[in-house]
Amino acid sequence: MREFFHSIKFKIIVALMAVLLGAMIYSVTTGGYSSGSNYLFEVIFKPVKKLSSDISDRVSTSLDMVINAEKYYNENQQLKEQLKGYYNNMVDYDRVLRENEELRTMLALSEEYDDYEFSPPCTVIARTTNDPYASFTLDKGADNGITPGDPVVTQNGIVGVCYEVSPKTCKVRTLFSPKTAVGVYSVRTKSEGIISGGYDLAKNGRIRMSYISKDSDISEGDLIVTSGSAYYPAGQLIGTVETVEMEASGLSKFAVIIPAEDPRTITGAFVITNYTLDEITAIKNGEEAEDASE
Repeated sequence: MREFFHSIKFKIIVALMAVLLGAMIYSVTTGGYSSGSNYLFEVIFKPVKKLSSDISDRVSTSLDMVINAEKYYNENQQLKEQLKGYYNNMVDYDRVLRENEELRTMLALSEEYDDYEFSPPCTVIARTTNDPYASFTLDKGADNGITPGDPVVTQNGIVGVCYEVSPKTCKVRTLFSPKTAVGVYSVRTKSEGIISGGYDLAKNGRIRMSYISKDSDISEGDLIVTSGSAYYPAGQLIGTVETVEMEASGLSKFAVIIPAEDPRTITGAFVITNYTLDEITAIKNGEEAEDASE
C-alpha cells in the first residue's frame, strides 16, 4: 500500500482531484456562472453521464421484458394469427382468381369448339425429373373421362398427349418428345408435314416439322396448325415457323417451329376427351365422320 502512495498513478490522481477541487472553488466564488468551469465539468462527466444513461435504459428494458413477458408473448401470438389469416385469405383469393380464369378459358374453348368435350380444368401437379422432353402429370384422370391418346391443350394451342392414365391423374407426353408425331400444315401455304421433337431441339424449346415438299414456299412466321386425325382435331395451333431448310437428301424441306405454348412453364391445361371428326378430315384419313373417341 505504501508503494502505491509513492507511485506515479497516485500522484496523477491527486493532481486531477486538485484540478477538480480548484475548478469547483472557482465556480463557487464566481457565482457558479463560469463558462470555463461548466465546460470542464461537461468534458469530465459527459462519458460518465452517457454510461449511466445507457445502463439505466438497458436495466429499464430488461425489467420491462421480465415484467411484461406474458403480455408481449400474447400480443406476438395474436399478430401471428392475424398474419396467418391474411396469408390464408390471399391464398384463397388467388385460388378463386385462378379458378375463375380457368373457367373463363374453358367457356371460351367450349364456345369456339362446340363439338368438343373437355375435361374439367387440370392443374400440373408434378414434372418428370430429368426428362429433357418436359413431360408432366395433371390432377385429372379416368374419373373425368380422360383416356390414353387424348390431346392436351391450353387456350394457346396443343401441348401434348396423355399416355398414362389413372383414375385421378394422367401423364402427358409433350410435343418436345420424339415419340409424339402430329400431322400439321401451314395456314398460309397449306404445306403439310409431320411435327416431332428431339433432344437438341427440346433444349432450346423448339420442335421440328418434317416432310415438307421441296417446292413449298413455307417461310418464317407462318402459322402451323394440326391437320386433323383420330387423336388430334384439325385447326389446333401448334406454333410458328422460325426457320426453313432443305433436307440433306434434297428431296424435302424441314422447318424449326416455336411452339405456341411452352409445356415447361404451364401450370394448367385441358384435355379434349371427345370430338367430332369433320367430314373432310375423315375422308383424308379414310375414316367415318363420327366421334373420334369411338
